[in-house]
Amino acid sequence: MKNLLTGVAALAMTAGLGGAAHADYTLNILHLNDVHSRIESISKYDNTCDAKGEEEGKCFGGVARVKSEVEKLRAEFAKDGANSLLLHAGDEFQGSLFYSTYKGEAAAEFANAIGYDVMAVGNHEFDDGPKGLSDFIGKVNFPIISGNIDVSSEPVLKGKIKPYVIKEVGGEKIGIISTLAVDTAETSSPGEKVIFTSSEDYLKQAVQELTEQGVNKIIALTHEGITKDMDLAAKVAGIDVIVGGHSHTLLSNTDEKATGPYPTLVKNPDGKDVPIVTAYAYTKYLGDLKVTFDDAGNVISAKGDPILLDASVTPDATVLARIKELGAPIAELKAKVIGSLGADVDGSRETCRQKECAMGVLVSDAMLERVKDQGISIAIQNGGGLRASIKGGEVTMGDVLTVLPFQNTVATFQLTGADVIAALENGLSQVEEGAGRFPQVAGLKYSWSRAKPAGERVVSVEVMKDGAWAPIDKEAVYGVVSNNYMRSGGDGYKVFKTNGQNAYDYGPNLEDVVASYISEHPDFTVALPGNITEVE
Repeated sequence: MKNLLTGVAALAMTAGLGGAAHADYTLNILHLNDVHSRIESISKYDNTCDAKGEEEGKCFGGVARVKSEVEKLRAEFAKDGANSLLLHAGDEFQGSLFYSTYKGEAAAEFANAIGYDVMAVGNHEFDDGPKGLSDFIGKVNFPIISGNIDVSSEPVLKGKIKPYVIKEVGGEKIGIISTLAVDTAETSSPGEKVIFTSSEDYLKQAVQELTEQGVNKIIALTHEGITKDMDLAAKVAGIDVIVGGHSHTLLSNTDEKATGPYPTLVKNPDGKDVPIVTAYAYTKYLGDLKVTFDDAGNVISAKGDPILLDASVTPDATVLARIKELGAPIAELKAKVIGSLGADVDGSRETCRQKECAMGVLVSDAMLERVKDQGISIAIQNGGGLRASIKGGEVTMGDVLTVLPFQNTVATFQLTGADVIAALENGLSQVEEGAGRFPQVAGLKYSWSRAKPAGERVVSVEVMKDGAWAPIDKEAVYGVVSNNYMRSGGDGYKVFKTNGQNAYDYGPNLEDVVASYISEHPDFTVALPGNITEVE
């Protein structure tokens, strides 16, 4: 991805994008994306940080730090008479016990406390169906927008999601338009009455509508991922800035972990550079972009960098107290020690959506161990269902629930060998985009090539037969274990839904299965067995 970004977009501009203007207008854009219920501060593993970590200055983010930093910057802007907006590029829902316990209620309360100006709909806002999103919209005091979704046939959402908003800031009209990934029907639960349309077509239409209303400064607040953002910037004229989310990408000029520069620039159909920004995830960073427009609405300068919300940022005391209050009922469950690990277990997005990862091995092995006496020999877990790493040493139930926050159940069924291969092809079909469908496995070995087109990437598949690895038999029937989300067709695994035989979707909760597995294997160290091999 780094080569892709630097090859297309070059450097973040500090000297400006063009010539001087007669009536320049500067807007400071603060932004977050993919909060994923990280109400409390997080550790370097992206899971909940503990009191000891806070004492040692090893924690990041959390909504109390976001509140504090936003208030500080807004005060500075006000003192200088500067213009600002605070934007949220989607995905408040899902990811911690705060969401499992309070659903969108706590998310809404803290989002209101932070004071976003506009938020985009993220795919996970549909995790509890249209009603979950509707309830959230009813509780927040800022607009939540998305333009390429049609909710007119969904009663609980009809009329509640605007396609765009026009904000007047410092005497200038700022148009904010939004799009959502069209595969949300596969990655979440919007239901059949929510219709998704082409984001490119919608953005072109929205730009035209805003232009006809005299708006010449347009921000696209998207939840589609960095690759799609770059594609849209190149294809849609009239967008001045893209503030994105969904892919959890870090753009930065100073952080060595960054995928590309902040902002990343892509030329639009008119040859103008479009600045694109996104700020990782989990409240670890607050994006901070200063954009200057000339009197015709052209971007002449775009510069900034994400702010790392580390221990140097003092959390807001009022918000912190409220977090402690809401956290009290779940503190006992979070603190319960369920076992120990001999070493760190990597569950990072960067690894688990691209190749075999330790967390994928742990979860797949745990599932297979639980149901092996039921004639099940293959486990397949989507990499996107793994949401954090776990540090070696003592493991709490809170750690496990941060990794597996979706409350999925273990699902068992039977598939032919040919359908197993089809499932793997689906899992490998969007690896370039970092899609969550990447298949982590147990009881199965496969090799694949990203050089081949999607649908033709599987090179070989082997299963255990008579104690040795043997090529999979396309005609044979195999017992498979997965989670109920995938079994119902989630992440594109439609073959599980349509062809799964003798399915049972109501097994124990996946987090309980993994917790039991860790408990039964004290100081367990996860080794990569080499079940997944990428070849040229």
